[in-house]
Parts: sequence; structure tokens; C-alpha cells
Amino acid sequence: MKLVNTPDAPAAIGPYSQGFITNGFFFSSGQVPLDPATGAVVGTTIEEQTEQVMKNLGALLSAAGVSYENVVKTTCFLADMGDFGKFNEIYAKYFTGKPARSCVAVKTLPKNVLCEVEVIAEV
Repeated sequence: MKLVNTPDAPAAIGPYSQGFITNGFFFSSGQVPLDPATGAVVGTTIEEQTEQVMKNLGALLSAAGVSYENVVKTTCFLADMGDFGKFNEIYAKYFTGKPARSCVAVKTLPKNVLCEVEVIAEV
């Protein structure tokens, strides 16, 4: 396994890594809308927070030597399924290859953010 770590994405806020490459795939930890430099939550709307999540995922994908086009599966967590449509509008700009996906609503996310996304990408 190869650890993937970059200062261009938020540092882990718990006992986990940003991601790993193993057996030809990159597995990311869930990304929330934190500013990598400050650790502060970025944005108050689902659109603003989704944009930051996508930027953070892009940084991790780049550090793994891949891009959004290599993503084969995403798992998306929303604090409110009422944000599904707005979340999808931003998500679709980045995941143009339409990878497989699960999207669920959860009771609470870390730091009370509105969304979190993790990816699996082919390396």
C-alpha cells in the first residue's frame, strides 16, 4: 500500500489517512468542506460547501496521480436530502464520467457540515 497525503487537501481531523493506493486503486477518506490551510469550514450553503469538497477531492486525486475521470465509485453523504438537487448540480460539473455512486442522508457530519464525499479511482 502507498499512502497518499497532500497539504493541498485538509489534514485528517481524526485517526485516519487522506487516502491509500493499493492493487491499482486509490481509496480516499471522506472529504468535507474544510480549507486546507486553516481547517475552517468553507461556505454556508450546499453549493459553496460542495464546491470546496470537490476542490479537496481534486487535490487528493492529483496527489494520487489520477483525476476525476479515473473515479469509478463515489459515496456521498448529505445532512439533508432536500439538498440533493443542488448538490447534484455541482457534483455533475466534476464527475462528468458518471461513476457509480451511493448517496445517503445522515443525521450529522463532522463539524456539522452539509456534505461529505469519498472516492475510489483506478490508478
